[in-house]
Amino acid sequence: MSAEPTASTQPVLVKAEDLPVYCPGPKAPLWSMHPRVYIELAKSGTASCPYCGATYQLQDEQHSH
Repeated sequence: MSAEPTASTQPVLVKAEDLPVYCPGPKAPLWSMHPRVYIELAKSGTASCPYCGATYQLQDEQHSH
């Protein structure tokens, strides 16, 4: 998973192996903590945290042969 998000940054790109995703992530600074919520990405591929507004986006798994 990418660096910890804030509401004003780019979406956090998430790989399928990183699921399930929760916010705040394990590397979030103490000042940004809020109750942990799991982010549902399977349906639309993108979702935002209801507490801090961080956006998470599921990356397409494309393999080149």
